Amino acid sequence: MKTQFYTATSLDGFIATEDDSLEWLFSLGELSESSYPEFIADVGALAMGSSTYEWLLRHADKVIEEVGSAWPYTQPTWVFSTRKLPAIESADIRFVSGDVRPIHYDMCKAASGKNIWIVGGGDLAGQFYDAGLLDELIVQVGSVTLGKGKPLFPRRALSPALRLTEVRQMGASMVELRYQVNNSRVE
Repeated sequence: MKTQFYTATSLDGFIATEDDSLEWLFSLGELSESSYPEFIADVGALAMGSSTYEWLLRHADKVIEEVGSAWPYTQPTWVFSTRKLPAIESADIRFVSGDVRPIHYDMCKAASGKNIWIVGGGDLAGQFYDAGLLDELIVQVGSVTLGKGKPLFPRRALSPALRLTEVRQMGASMVELRYQVNNSRVE
């Protein structure tokens, strides 16, 4: 069981535009041609920030077109937010706030030995990293630059905090980098 931050970033290190758009990503390839199908098969629970959740809400039509329902996940999902957000009918969503540690414990129980996916954003992944709970970063780097936006991982991660374990080219526009997190790092 691993806690993984699986995400895509622009070449200049942004996971979304300043207004939380992910539209830049869709022209870079098909989801079915990425590592996503094999990745999601091993996921038992998800953690998501409110901006990511709200993006899914705003793009419900596109999600329905892709997967046939307004919510693309069958796994239980914890949405971290300090605001009241609307629920999606028939989705297993738990709205939470505060320290990630006790919530991570609940997520591990619900995942039943499968991995936990930190969907986004970068700051939420950073909170798991700060708590020593993040095991792996899987970053797909796209061949675009955004100039500014939401940063990939707004934390200092100095050597030997991350160890590159795999590099995989995905078509002509993406490369996937896998990093193991050294949770015994010294701050």
